[in-house]
Amino acid sequence: MSSNEATITARALRPAVIAGFLAVTLAAWVIVVVRMRGMDAGPGTDLGSFGWYVGIWVTMMAAMMLPSATPMVLLFSKVSELSTRRPGPATGLFVTGYLIAWTAYGLAAFGLFRLVRGLDPAFLAWDRAGPEVTGAVIALVGAYQLTPFKRVCLRHCRTPLSFVMHRWHGGPLGAVRMGIEHGAWCVGCCWALMVLLFAVGVMSITWMLMVAAIVFAEKVLPIGDQVARGVAVLLIGLGIWVALAPGSVPGLTRPGGEMEIDSMLRASFGLVA
Repeated sequence: MSSNEATITARALRPAVIAGFLAVTLAAWVIVVVRMRGMDAGPGTDLGSFGWYVGIWVTMMAAMMLPSATPMVLLFSKVSELSTRRPGPATGLFVTGYLIAWTAYGLAAFGLFRLVRGLDPAFLAWDRAGPEVTGAVIALVGAYQLTPFKRVCLRHCRTPLSFVMHRWHGGPLGAVRMGIEHGAWCVGCCWALMVLLFAVGVMSITWMLMVAAIVFAEKVLPIGDQVARGVAVLLIGLGIWVALAPGSVPGLTRPGGEMEIDSMLRASFGLVA
């Protein structure tokens, strides 16, 4: 293939890469809405069986995190055109690596959830210290937004060109490695916001949309740094609100009827009592 033909092929593939990326993101949101509608049981929502959780977690991360990773993915695809005639597969491998990093986080969260659930601390019950614990977690998430580590990770997420220039690895394995590395920075930036999601109800589509919007604004908008600081103040205030008057917080499902909720979840997840 001549250089002119290669250039034409690369230009033809670029819209295909963009369309494929958008299709994956849209499909992930559709699946999430269909599978999780009506399953929000508020703070302490059960995560279901391991297999079900892993599947829905990966889908959630594709829906929530890929929009904010768009600048990085498109830049990777563009640079890949210079070293391969098939930037599409390389970009797919990069996205796979990115989701591997978030899957590792999800597995750690699942293990911690099961550990706490196994200990069954009575004070976590919603009619005891549940609102105070949930509020404290939300406030701590807000405080993390102001830490130096958050700023460093956010800066890496907001400068894809620097990442590509200094961390480039060729070949299929290199694409996966770069995806994992970029995903690791993203986890460092956003892990606390995912803790927020677990705190208020990991099956809540409303809170998923809010967290996804925050992540996108922080990483993509020109004022992303200011957004992160503003979100910190809002989350600290929200934590105090939840602790003092949880029933008045819009969008927060108050846990209730534990036996009914458990029965609903077991039926939905196909669990054995």
